[in-house]
Amino acid sequence: MRELLNAESVDRGLRRVAGEILERHPRALDLVLVGVRRGGVPLAERVGHWLERLEGSAPPIGTVDITLYRDDAATAMPNPRIGPSTIPVALEQKTVILVDDVLYTGRTIRAALDALLDYGRPKQIELAILVDRGGRELPIQPDYVVRAVEVTANERVDVRTTSEGTLVVAVSKSSPTVPPSQLGQ
Repeated sequence: MRELLNAESVDRGLRRVAGEILERHPRALDLVLVGVRRGGVPLAERVGHWLERLEGSAPPIGTVDITLYRDDAATAMPNPRIGPSTIPVALEQKTVILVDDVLYTGRTIRAALDALLDYGRPKQIELAILVDRGGRELPIQPDYVVRAVEVTANERVDVRTTSEGTLVVAVSKSSPTVPPSQLGQ
């Protein structure tokens, strides 16, 4: 296991991303943060927290579930767990900041864009990512990134929540995946 980001660097990076968002969009009223379910949701909430601290008000925060929009849904998920998507405001004339934890092939983000557009046509969509690990299969790039890192093909990036906060590690693909319900225990 190789640590990529510790809890302090994650929090500092999300604060920096919030500052970069405000540099591009001084009127936070026109923003909507949307976390990709599951990993992007707590990150969108943290970015919203920092936007509120920096700007005095937080933009609405929504979630989008991509389960039914995946291009491998029929083969990869014989028993899918579909979660709720919640978009709290109309997206027309809004800038949506789509937030996710790890960007790899780009297929998750493509699915998230498809799901998001079912809720309306925003003025603009930008992408904020905690870790960009490279290896893109689609022409999708983040607008905001906490850390870009080289990860080998036989590793995966895990984002873990502990009592100290969020940390990011690279682990062998052969290592067992820790279920989200057991993180931080």
